[in-house]
Amino acid sequence: MYNTSFIKKILLVATVVLLYSCDKDFNAIGDGLIGDDHFGLESEKYDVLAYNQEVTPVQSNGLTLNALGIFDNPVFGTTTSNFVSQVSLSSYAPTVGEVTSVESVVLSVPYFSHVTATNADGSRTYALDSIYGDVNGKLKLSVYESKVQMRSSFIDGGAQFAQLYYTNQDSPDSDNINFNADASKGIKLNDDVNPLQNEEFFFSASELVDVTKDDAGKDVTTRVAPEMRLNLNKAFFLDKVLKADASKLSSANTFQEYFRGLYFKVERSGDSPVNMALLDFAKAGNAKITIKYKAKTAATTDGDATEDKSIVINLTGAQAGLLQENKNAIYDAAVKSANKTAGDERLYLKGGQGSLAVIELNGFGAQLEKIRSEKWLVNEANLIFSIDSENMKAAYEPKRVYLYNLDDNLPIVDYSADGSSSITADAKMIKVVYSGIINVHATTKRGTTYKIRLTSHIRNIIKDATVKNVRLGLVVTGDINTITSGKLKLKNDVISDVPRASVMSPLGTILFGSNIPSTDANYAKRLQLQVYYTKPN
Repeated sequence: MYNTSFIKKILLVATVVLLYSCDKDFNAIGDGLIGDDHFGLESEKYDVLAYNQEVTPVQSNGLTLNALGIFDNPVFGTTTSNFVSQVSLSSYAPTVGEVTSVESVVLSVPYFSHVTATNADGSRTYALDSIYGDVNGKLKLSVYESKVQMRSSFIDGGAQFAQLYYTNQDSPDSDNINFNADASKGIKLNDDVNPLQNEEFFFSASELVDVTKDDAGKDVTTRVAPEMRLNLNKAFFLDKVLKADASKLSSANTFQEYFRGLYFKVERSGDSPVNMALLDFAKAGNAKITIKYKAKTAATTDGDATEDKSIVINLTGAQAGLLQENKNAIYDAAVKSANKTAGDERLYLKGGQGSLAVIELNGFGAQLEKIRSEKWLVNEANLIFSIDSENMKAAYEPKRVYLYNLDDNLPIVDYSADGSSSITADAKMIKVVYSGIINVHATTKRGTTYKIRLTSHIRNIIKDATVKNVRLGLVVTGDINTITSGKLKLKNDVISDVPRASVMSPLGTILFGSNIPSTDANYAKRLQLQVYYTKPN
């Protein structure tokens, strides 16, 4: 026993020496954990200033995901999301040949889904992911040729700038481009006969089965995961593509000026409930139009011989999500009349063209000199946001929120330094230390809190007087990996940019803010900064 104890003491001393030699700043203000009998761990809570900020029309091109559909949110109101995209040929200057007939023109866009069962015959049962609203919801879906020539950039005064498109550019309040008004002047391209393709479209979770012939003439069955499949107007694509002058199909720039793209418009389908899906239109080869046709065989003496041919048109290039937000009265008033002096009682976070929360660590800032002079060391710092479960009980809840440096539109250091991997099958659920992941009640299965760690952020402010105690922004996020921002069409005195991951999400949540009366039953749930220190005796 004596030898074991002695060895432990030697190892402890060696560890301390090693840590000191490796990091001379270990005992710097705000850094490290000091395991010493002269120090005790204590918690401090600081008041913060937190208030709502409305997101006005915001840049919506360049998103990795785009919504399509109508989402009736009982808390926030109704969001209608249309979509517009350029198109490009998979191969330019194609040899079209002499067309004898168009067999099919099919638009396909995969859904996010997962397999729930594999059946004895090899077929699979799927469930759709990223669908919001009634699972049996139907939509009136119309696909038009876009009449607006979209661009990725423009030149002004000899300098090149990125071309921006905004969430409100298919409504009358847009001051320049209205995709809806322009496209609707043309013919509808999707099937007018089958109601499942237009008036009663729905996002189906059914597996698709394609049967083709091999070289020997035998049937070959291919099973395809759920996707949107629309039969498009054969006559339109015969004239627009297959009979086009060869010069129009010679290059991307020429083709995109000639065929300006597709515009997807959704409306309510009678009295049917509605829903919305997040789709990946941007991934190469994901969203495409396949034209299958027959053409006279070139190398033959038989003038009646034909061959099967196809041309693929990809939905690539400039794209934009187009949103119409019809806000509920309570939500609309809350984000339009924020109390930027005393803070708000409730914080409304809503994706799309929605709202975010602004957080100022004013109580902590007022104590900085004391913390520095008394050499308090930060062990951990958190913001814990309590969900207003009573008002959120009937609504979808976002899995995650994202806290960032609002003044500079950058991640805080705790986000950047967190290399932790996902603890679930969802690859997006990484950075679990920084977190922002919803905590769910074991019985009700409803959200209770979101906790975000900002330990390193607080340490940096303490130990370096030149580091600014910046305002923080809090948004819902559709993808924690996406940290870039989109520009507001008209910036204001609070924000000029919004995280794109928030623009991609249709969801929202209500959190308890900082300005809750002490007599209120929810006073203990008010937002505060919690910091754990080791303090010298």
